[in-house]
Amino acid sequence: MLDRLRALSYIAACALVAGCPKQIAPLVPVPLAPGDRMQALGWTGSTVPRHSTAIRFRFQFQDDRRHWTGRGTARVAPPDSLRFDYVGPLGLGAGAAVVVGDSTIWADPEENFRSLVPGIPMLWAALGIVRPPAPDALVERGGVAPSTIWRFSRGGDTLAYVATEGVPNVLEAEWRREGKVLARSRTELTDRALPAKARVDFPEAPARFELTVVGVDTTATFAPSLWRSRR
Repeated sequence: MLDRLRALSYIAACALVAGCPKQIAPLVPVPLAPGDRMQALGWTGSTVPRHSTAIRFRFQFQDDRRHWTGRGTARVAPPDSLRFDYVGPLGLGAGAAVVVGDSTIWADPEENFRSLVPGIPMLWAALGIVRPPAPDALVERGGVAPSTIWRFSRGGDTLAYVATEGVPNVLEAEWRREGKVLARSRTELTDRALPAKARVDFPEAPARFELTVVGVDTTATFAPSLWRSRR
């Protein structure tokens, strides 16, 4: 029943991107029990790659003004650093950003990056990585095998995650602010817990960002200069 409700709510989110405004049901439409913060930290930590990892991908971005395709690379340095590079066809629309935790350290050009990635936790989720709850966040847990559910609430923001083991493994995420869905994502993972493809819908825009992984290097090394601003 929970799987069916989640599927219906995701269809509703996609309908918004197509221009059909509907009320979006929560990713987790059931009450959850209080969760243990240390267990939450253990679970989120298990989603982070153990070694520096470079993820090459193709992407599509679509909103009411444009349809943009391109390629990019996400370089993850555990436990919380990310360099995100992207470029459109013929080298147009290139940009990059560095993220540490939930903060953007720099983005160039900033407008393009924030258009692609309105919410940093959703970018991490698209890569199969879950950010830990803030120290003062309300932590809740639920789910029945093969699904695990966590929900972290702080102020007016709520981040919900549903991890389901299967073929493929799937990580779903949802970001709400004051009850309104800002983003909904679904990431398919390999048996090594690495992203294979992902889709993030932004119903308020409306917009959609999709990526398909074309290569992963789990032995990557990153020069210190990689994290400095390009300006």
